[in-house]
Amino acid sequence: MMKLSKSGLSAALLAALTWLPLQAHAGLFDDDEARKALLDLRSKVEALRAELNARIDTKSDKSSTLDLVSQNEMTLQEVAKLRGQIEVLGNELANAQKRQKDFYVDLDTRLRKLEPREVTIDGKIAQVDPNEQRSYEAAWKTFTSGEYKAAGTAFSEFVARYPGSSYAANAQYYLGSSYYAQRDCKGAITAQLLVLKNYADSPKAPEAMLNIASCQAELKDKAAKKTLQDLIKAYPDSAAAVTAKERLHGK
Repeated sequence: MMKLSKSGLSAALLAALTWLPLQAHAGLFDDDEARKALLDLRSKVEALRAELNARIDTKSDKSSTLDLVSQNEMTLQEVAKLRGQIEVLGNELANAQKRQKDFYVDLDTRLRKLEPREVTIDGKIAQVDPNEQRSYEAAWKTFTSGEYKAAGTAFSEFVARYPGSSYAANAQYYLGSSYYAQRDCKGAITAQLLVLKNYADSPKAPEAMLNIASCQAELKDKAAKKTLQDLIKAYPDSAAAVTAKERLHGK
């Protein structure tokens, strides 16, 4: 069966209305009953057209409603899909932010470990690198444990690696002391002379001169007396100078 659209049905009704008066005019127009019947028929046709239009409108509305429902369901599905994607992206963003935060916390911790530290060396506050502090303390621990050969190696490596360190004068002095503890006076004198040459302002300088004098005395070197005299002259207020005076007066 062929389906007519709303416009098609309206056209058909108009054609019928046009045809009916013509037929009445042809044979029935003079008859009052026929005229009345025509008017009734026209009324019925108008009522039928109105009813058909209403049905067509209702059907159209229902189709539109069904279309809207279908579209709404599709939209809801798309919204649900987007919400899922947003949730996934939100989780990924949160994880990325956490990883970034953990990275910066770890980086800050690492940087803090590398930041210079304040330490007191021979009564003076100094800034030292954490690595050089650990190296010096390791060498010092070896020295105090009586492992003088290993300590000498450690102090020698420290001075070579950190020549400008606030620990350098002490490291050079204890290098000489490590030699002296091994009864290597020549090595001790050479090491302590570098203290006087490179770190003359260090509190370890007068101690280095005293150590040199001790080595010279053991080697029967007459220069020992002059070294003690130079020590008293160069560092008169030092504890080493007091010891130097005692040695000179004892001779």
